[in-house]
Amino acid sequence: MKKYIVTLFILMFAISVNAQDNEQVTEPLPHMVENLELRDLRNKPTHMPYWGDKNMLIFYVDPDKHKQNDAFACEIEENKYCESDKIVGFGILNLKDTVFPNSIVRMLARKRTEKNNATIIADTDNIVEQQWGLGECNNWFIIMFVTKDGELVFCRKGEFTEQDKKDFYATIDKYR
Repeated sequence: MKKYIVTLFILMFAISVNAQDNEQVTEPLPHMVENLELRDLRNKPTHMPYWGDKNMLIFYVDPDKHKQNDAFACEIEENKYCESDKIVGFGILNLKDTVFPNSIVRMLARKRTEKNNATIIADTDNIVEQQWGLGECNNWFIIMFVTKDGELVFCRKGEFTEQDKKDFYATIDKYR
């Protein structure tokens, strides 16, 4: 089992070096989105946490590209953009497009959430991509911001540029 997990991590890092152009959403921003039924890390039905109560900073991640925006995600965490009475941050794993077994990805995510108390749920059927008009989400680390009223006001795919970071902070600051 340990050998399999080590091989899995090596494969994850090898795959994550592929570069792609930053595709945008298929529906213009902002636009209204709805709370969706997804899966928790034990593969049980769940909805997005805090829907209607708080603005949501959502990290929608293909596990094949989990390191794609790692530096910027750490910057967001250091600046405490997810620690507010108005904003909550959580992750959604795009399990439909990953090359890894969903059970292994869920297990690794459960272990990580035990350490950092993060909230992570899973999209096993590209529901978020399809229902929210995100366009192709395979091989992307996507950062989104949804208001408590259900309006998707920010969405960027792939490695953030300096302009993407400026746009992100300008958007988020309106809701802090």
